[in-house]
Amino acid sequence: MGEEPNDARPEPSDRPVRDVTPGGSQQANQANRVYLAKQGQQADPPGGSEPSGGAGSSGGAGQEGSLDSSTRMLRPAAADRPVVDGPAPDRPAAAPGAPPAPAPGAPPAPAGPAPWEARPAGFGPPTEPPASATARPGPEATGGAPGPTPTSGSGAAPGSAPSSGPATAPGWAGAGTPPPPPGAPPGFGPPPGYGPPGYGPPPPAQPPGEANGAQAALIGLLNLSCLGLGYVLLRHWIGAAVCWVATAVFLFLALPADVDGVPVGLLVGYGVFLLAAAADGARRGLRATLRIGPAFRRLALPLALVLLAVPAGGSLAYGAARDEARQQALLDRLAAADALVKSADGLAFDKAEPTLGKALDTYEDLGTRHAGSRAGKLVPARLDTFYATVSAPYAAKSYCDAVPRLGYLRGLQGSVDKDLLGTRPAKTDEPLAHSLYECGAAGIGDATYEPDPRESFNELLDTFPKSAYAPKVAPAFEASIKTRTDALAGGDPCDTTAELRVIDASLDGMSDPSLEGAADQAGAALQKGDFACGTDQFKDKDFDAARDTMTAYAKEYPSSPQAAQARAVAIAAEIADEEPAAGARLPSGDVPGGARMVMVVSNDGPGEVELLYTGPMTGRVTLKACGTCTKYPNPIFAGAKKIKACTGPSSKYPKATLLLPAGDYHFLQKRASTGTSTAGDTKSSKAKIEPGYSYTNCLYVTSGF
Repeated sequence: MGEEPNDARPEPSDRPVRDVTPGGSQQANQANRVYLAKQGQQADPPGGSEPSGGAGSSGGAGQEGSLDSSTRMLRPAAADRPVVDGPAPDRPAAAPGAPPAPAPGAPPAPAGPAPWEARPAGFGPPTEPPASATARPGPEATGGAPGPTPTSGSGAAPGSAPSSGPATAPGWAGAGTPPPPPGAPPGFGPPPGYGPPGYGPPPPAQPPGEANGAQAALIGLLNLSCLGLGYVLLRHWIGAAVCWVATAVFLFLALPADVDGVPVGLLVGYGVFLLAAAADGARRGLRATLRIGPAFRRLALPLALVLLAVPAGGSLAYGAARDEARQQALLDRLAAADALVKSADGLAFDKAEPTLGKALDTYEDLGTRHAGSRAGKLVPARLDTFYATVSAPYAAKSYCDAVPRLGYLRGLQGSVDKDLLGTRPAKTDEPLAHSLYECGAAGIGDATYEPDPRESFNELLDTFPKSAYAPKVAPAFEASIKTRTDALAGGDPCDTTAELRVIDASLDGMSDPSLEGAADQAGAALQKGDFACGTDQFKDKDFDAARDTMTAYAKEYPSSPQAAQARAVAIAAEIADEEPAAGARLPSGDVPGGARMVMVVSNDGPGEVELLYTGPMTGRVTLKACGTCTKYPNPIFAGAKKIKACTGPSSKYPKATLLLPAGDYHFLQKRASTGTSTAGDTKSSKAKIEPGYSYTNCLYVTSGF
């Protein structure tokens, strides 16, 4: 087999002396001495050197081992060292260029600490390097002649090689970590894993500490702070980062606070996450070794409890923010309702009512369901404004416009919370009664007035019979009637009569007993107005209107002292419509005195005929149809032949006798329709009646064919 390299290094005599334990640990030195005592050896005095072997060494006869003054390493006596006779098959040969081995019998040079001797303080007693590192090159390795083999004072076998390290366990060939000498205390030897890769096994894991419930509670409480501080204390950065991310996501989804608040699922999920983080932190912290000082340990638990105020304070702050958001939302609703009320101002009530209803619904909701909110506390003032805005026409003395609005406000007591409205609806009673009266009084006698006065007055008398305005209704009618009656003598009596007719119709539609006197006055005034209107129309030559007015008057008031004159005026107006001269004067209707002349009127024509006359006396007479009479040819077609009407026996012709005072008369014959004539055939004529004469008048019909 080939030779293995020898990693032994010479130990120069001028290497500085240093303690194997940084800081000069007295405990380590003491442990070395204890170990020597157990082995029956004695530590070298300070400043001594390791003997080179033999009884004459400075350690004294019988000394089995010495403590190297430069390395303070416990070395076994030469007698205990293994004898090396040339390179063994399992020992590496001396490397080329290695320093020569010391001459036989020469004392070993002091050596500085080997790389494996520099260890952390307190690790344990230093250990000897492996034999492969401490073997000195022999003659076989260097190629020189073999020399004498030094022997120890204890009688080492000749030819044994000197060794600076302790005896090793049998079978160790220098590979891996050397085993400790027999009987070595715990921790003796090089640290595990010392040397190049593969030199030895990795160090064992640190054993878990004792269970600490207070520490576990501390870590759990710190994790409940939403900041993962328990993980920070454990230096578990992944867990801390997860807590930070979860809290950031929760805040991103939860903020800003709104009326609906945090979704229940998000809140429950985040709470479960915090509990899981607290439980995991408590588990990890139960046996963990925290790198914190005693002072911080005393403050940690109180600090954790204080940090619990973070989520609690956050919850309170979020609750306050959510409450503020809710308050602001309610105030926004209140402002929107105010805007609706303002927008309805000035509109007709039928168009404004839906908008006002929406605003009132909002006021009611805020004032009842959210009465304790800032918006709810403002509702009473808003209702006052609502009532003032809706009833604004009353303040402006626009009473008819105020009637439906005040009625609406008064009726709210049946549809809106009574406690919320309070006495506001009752306060509208007097304004409403006043508006009803003023609105009705303003429309008396006006046929185009809206609403009809009788509607306003009926509502006033039915709803507020004991109000101060109900007794004023009848006097209002009476005053209006008197005013118009006085106006019949001048101006336009027909217009005044029309107003009286409207007043009379209004009173006919009212059943309150207090209005009976006003109704009688209205009837009398209307009768007087109709007659005045008819005579005025006749005087104004409006004969058609005069005829209609007087005809209606005579029928409606047959027992009136003016009924006869009304009939006379109607007859004269009908004649004057065909012969305007007949309307030169207004018939009196009185029966004149004095002599009367006889006028016999005969009907010599088919169909019934009506004869109207006016003059000193006005009247009308109707003659029956002549069954055997026919039409006479028109004189134009008859040539010079004169028409001779009523030349037959007098009994043949229907007759009528008139007794007329002397004077000029106008006649109008109106023949009814027959098979040979049409309705509306009229003919006017005039005659002068002189005293002492009798007259005949024959009525006939001519034809153009």
